[in-house]
Amino acid sequence: MARPRDFVEADVVRAARDQFWETGYAGTSVLDLTAATGLGKGSLYGAFGDKHQLYLRAFDDYCADAVEGVRKELLDGPGKAIDRLRAHVVGVTKSVIADRTHRGCMLAKTTAELGGRDPEAAQRARSTFAALEDLLTACVEEAQRDRDIDPRRDARELGGLLLATLRGIESLGQAGVDRKTLLRTAEAALASLPRPRRGRSSAG
Repeated sequence: MARPRDFVEADVVRAARDQFWETGYAGTSVLDLTAATGLGKGSLYGAFGDKHQLYLRAFDDYCADAVEGVRKELLDGPGKAIDRLRAHVVGVTKSVIADRTHRGCMLAKTTAELGGRDPEAAQRARSTFAALEDLLTACVEEAQRDRDIDPRRDARELGGLLLATLRGIESLGQAGVDRKTLLRTAEAALASLPRPRRGRSSAG
């Protein structure tokens, strides 16, 4: 009869996720993982397979949390869509500024480290970026319905622009770019969202 597991799988995945997030895939050893999770190598690999499979599980966990967090901010939060959109962009920027250790985003780190040589990790990253763009686009569409953003503009195009801006801000923050520059970039992106044109009054 198989011996029952004496650990909570979700807790182990989170512990491994934090370790990978901190030190990257290549920089994380099996010894690091056993120390972080409290499991021996046999138990770890017996439950999750090899290091690569555990990384993918941890990355899936991170991406799911990231997408759900953005969904709540952009689609489920209070107030008008344009205010939620602004709060999200400014909030991400302030989080980057507050990250004094430059730990950064695990999604960005995975893309930089593994995107060109790990098809499974790259596919997960692409899917997550697509999901984030979908959420930004949905919020833009709501703001267009509210007449706070020009409804004649392509919402998908604007959502992609905001996603690229946020990814760029995160990369700049990792490089140590100063607070003023990051906030200025966020504000410029928001200011660039096209407002509806006011109708001209007819001549009498």
